[in-house]
Amino acid sequence: MVAEAIRPLVETDPSMKVKSIIAEVQSRFNYTISYRKAWLAKQKSIARVFGGWKLSYEALSWWFLAMVQKMSGSTVQIETRPLCNGSEEADGVRILQRVFWSFNSCYKAFRHCKPLVQVDGTHLYGKYKGAFLVAVAQDGNQNIVPIAFAIVEGLTADTWYFFLSNLRRHVVRKVGVGIISDRHESIRAAINRNNGDWKPPRAWWMFCIRHISCNFLRAFKDPYLQKLVVNIGYSRTVDEYNINYKKLQERSEGYARWCDNLELHQWVLAFDEGHRWGHMTTNLVECLNSLLEGVRNVPVLALV
Repeated sequence: MVAEAIRPLVETDPSMKVKSIIAEVQSRFNYTISYRKAWLAKQKSIARVFGGWKLSYEALSWWFLAMVQKMSGSTVQIETRPLCNGSEEADGVRILQRVFWSFNSCYKAFRHCKPLVQVDGTHLYGKYKGAFLVAVAQDGNQNIVPIAFAIVEGLTADTWYFFLSNLRRHVVRKVGVGIISDRHESIRAAINRNNGDWKPPRAWWMFCIRHISCNFLRAFKDPYLQKLVVNIGYSRTVDEYNINYKKLQERSEGYARWCDNLELHQWVLAFDEGHRWGHMTTNLVECLNSLLEGVRNVPVLALV
């Protein structure tokens, strides 16, 4: 009954909070339901609107097959693993582990974009957990262009390697392209495994300045110096960099050594050789993640 009552709300906003459901039921029926009952009702309502959780996974491979047939030139890479019952594998049963895809229109659009890619990952909050990875570019009119997607089991070195290797192989084939991300060790490990595909001269891996400043603040707990680190990153000339760096160094050699552990071309604008195209953050890809926030807890087929 509750699931049917909140169905229009879930259809409009699949990410609505459980507390909002409790308040809606209280308002309409003058009765307060438990948190668990509200959560279960939301799951039932999502399944009615967007399809069942299990059936959604079962239909995913067929949907991708139809997509490739109807949108010639699109790319899909699926990895599965066997279903294990203890130490034994079930015959003929495979479980989706991760999937990468790029629509043909996205691949074609990237040819006319800046040679710059921003990547990021975000967690899924539905019945079956996982992570959603996305890569975006930007065209000459400042439009954000999503170019590749992946659903993976988590944000690990293996999943990032799966995503970045397929991104390089199928979509981002240009030489001299820049890639901006955070400094997560799983991304570093994946890039190191990619046989130079994401290293100079084929590509330049660079860091989001906001993530660097957050890491610095976490290490030293000084908001003023955090702003100084941001100013160092935004330095447009070598002279400007030297002035800002000296200010930090005068505060403490420890702060300067922390910055010295970063390659200059990876975070300072004056040393990027133009590969950043002026972009210091991963705002483009985070804009897309914000747009997709409402679908991160729907069944996988509806998300795709």
